[in-house]
Amino acid sequence: MKRFCQFASLLFLASTMLAAAQPSVIKHVTVYYEPGRFGGWPANYGVWTWGDEILVGFSRGWYKDLGEERHNIDRERAEEHLFARSLDGGETWSIEDPSEVIVPWGAALHGVRPPDLIPKTPIPLTEPIRFNDPDFCMTLRMLDIDAGPSLYYVSYNRGHDWRGPYNLLVHGVEGIAARTDYLIDGPNACTLFLTAAKSNAQEGRPFCARTTDGGLNWNLVSWIGPEPEGFAIMPSTVRLSDRDLVTAVRRREADNRWIETWVSHDNGASWTYQSRPMPTLGEGNPPSMIRLQDGRLCLTYGLRAAPYEIRAQFSSDGGENWSDPFTLRGEGGGRDMGYPRTVQRPGGVIVTLYYFQHPDKPERTIEATLWKAD
Repeated sequence: MKRFCQFASLLFLASTMLAAAQPSVIKHVTVYYEPGRFGGWPANYGVWTWGDEILVGFSRGWYKDLGEERHNIDRERAEEHLFARSLDGGETWSIEDPSEVIVPWGAALHGVRPPDLIPKTPIPLTEPIRFNDPDFCMTLRMLDIDAGPSLYYVSYNRGHDWRGPYNLLVHGVEGIAARTDYLIDGPNACTLFLTAAKSNAQEGRPFCARTTDGGLNWNLVSWIGPEPEGFAIMPSTVRLSDRDLVTAVRRREADNRWIETWVSHDNGASWTYQSRPMPTLGEGNPPSMIRLQDGRLCLTYGLRAAPYEIRAQFSSDGGENWSDPFTLRGEGGGRDMGYPRTVQRPGGVIVTLYYFQHPDKPERTIEATLWKAD
């Protein structure tokens, strides 16, 4: 009986420790909501952190009911590219545009000038970019989803002022459709992970490009995998060491959509297929991958099929194997949601940002889920 009691105590302790080790959601926060407006696609624009300060980009358009199978944004009216900033680790947010007009969430936005982020004439980059500036950030934009061209902007004061746009030209690559995914390698060195048009001029095929002269020249380093029949787009990349990189890619072939990872052991010169963390995603959604403070990889994405959720998965072996999905946000109202960006605060709390289709309101909102991956 004594041994049985000891064994039962050990089982109870083990189950208690296992329960305590599960991820847990702290709260959901609305970052942006306006009646009659559409907020969307944080994954396209970038997220940056400086301690508990977080900056994320997103689109604002006008809501229009186009049915369950389409994005409910009115393409006949102006779409603006805005930013949301939090100074307290994602607890509260204000909305900004590149002309530095800042308003608290929920305040009237009358008089805010539409940000001119698609100007007619890009300017030349005449001096090297200071990638190692402590307040540096860069956002990359495409003008056409299939064949580009693409532009980029840089800031040296945490996104309050932006310089550019500069033409994003990569020697050896045509038809670049850029979203923001980059790794800073040194004062004048940076590696981009982008999507280019396939040989049939349709999206897309991921590739790796690098500059070593502060952006004056960008050169193709490698293609990430062979050219697909469907598409492989929107890479999200982490560095594990000086030589080791892992990228997660959004995939589509025929009627299936999924996320897969590729690994490089030579700093991006070549890539090997690694794993498929999520084998099916309904209509598909891009991944956001970060390396947690405990060394694990964390992958977040939207499930664009019932039950319409924002999910997370973890890898403790550099992307070879992945945990079962954990639901960060459930009860979505439909497939028009996801496109996350995820960061981790200095104290360990994780902030996942995404756009969301509520079941009880027609507009699309920008949301943040604060959670722990214990």
